Amino acid sequence: MDALRIALQVILVLTSCVLVLTILMHKGKGGGLSDMFGGGMSSSMSSSGVAERNLNRITIGTAVLWTVVIVLLDLMQRFIVD
Repeated sequence: MDALRIALQVILVLTSCVLVLTILMHKGKGGGLSDMFGGGMSSSMSSSGVAERNLNRITIGTAVLWTVVIVLLDLMQRFIVD
């Protein structure tokens, strides 16, 4: 069980990093800090609709995997006694 726990922890770290990066890659929707620093003009020209939809899919998939790994680690901690 230690190998499974270590594998899940590695997956958790990797998905956390990917989730942070994919969230930061999204374009600003306006009205936030991105407009204050000039992001409003560049965000309208930066990416196409297809690229943004694909980025949304990757972000949602990563978030679902991240959530599943956290639940599995919690279940292992509760029900498997070392």
